[in-house]
Amino acid sequence: MRNQVIGIDLGGTKISAGIVTGDELNHISSKKITKEGSVEKVLEDLFSVTDELMNDTVRSIGIGVPGLVDTERGIVYDVMNIPSWQEVPLQKLMHERYHLPVYVNNDANCFALGEYYFGKGKGYNSVIGLTIGTGLGAGLILNKKLFVGKNFGAGEFGMIDYMDHVYEYYASGQYFNNVYGIDGEIVFQNAKHGDAEALRMYEEMGTHLGNAIKTIIYALNVELIVLGGSVRHAYPYFSKTMWQQIKTCGFKKSAEDLKIEVSELNNSGILGAAALAFDQ
Repeated sequence: MRNQVIGIDLGGTKISAGIVTGDELNHISSKKITKEGSVEKVLEDLFSVTDELMNDTVRSIGIGVPGLVDTERGIVYDVMNIPSWQEVPLQKLMHERYHLPVYVNNDANCFALGEYYFGKGKGYNSVIGLTIGTGLGAGLILNKKLFVGKNFGAGEFGMIDYMDHVYEYYASGQYFNNVYGIDGEIVFQNAKHGDAEALRMYEEMGTHLGNAIKTIIYALNVELIVLGGSVRHAYPYFSKTMWQQIKTCGFKKSAEDLKIEVSELNNSGILGAAALAFDQ
């Protein structure tokens, strides 16, 4: 049997994991976690899920987390929705238990890797995985390798100053609550039923997202951007104004050549985490 990798997606409410062999994902397991749990309690949940999947053919473990990660030392900081996980040497703790290579990275970076190895990014040299959910994050694949920057914070386009706030304020699911005081899920459901006001809100958000993508074009000029995150499901409602804004880019050829795809990966968090091992 080919060497296997365990991919683990550590979220704020549950842990999902699976065994990846080549292009195949098998034996998916998940467990709810108590977000107010101690470091040790969440670790117990993580060990429990991993123990279920461990076998003699597993050769490495990849873990994606929603927080800042020192990838060289495998330390995770300020994990979203798990207050106790402010500074956890996750790589060391997992290695001590399983005696296997362990790779840890930010979930946006894992998303980009997942698309590069398993999804719409296959066959490209440079890909950005742009996650549009409650925030606006990105993972960068440059010249076929994940790029995280010196302090592991590369790709934080959502934090770039824009208008009176930052891009994330206007070009993510936050937009609807920030500007209109309404939950994004309500807007989405209204848009699906053809509500004119909801559709107009998405058009506005699309314009802001188009501006963010123009900034990405000027900075990196990649071949492909893959959209992930919950807001990607509303792509038909904001794509027109997004592209209208992208086409105002001063580098016309770069804007024309850019491809934008919407992720269709199932279990992208697990696949992306496993892909951390492939990227080594």
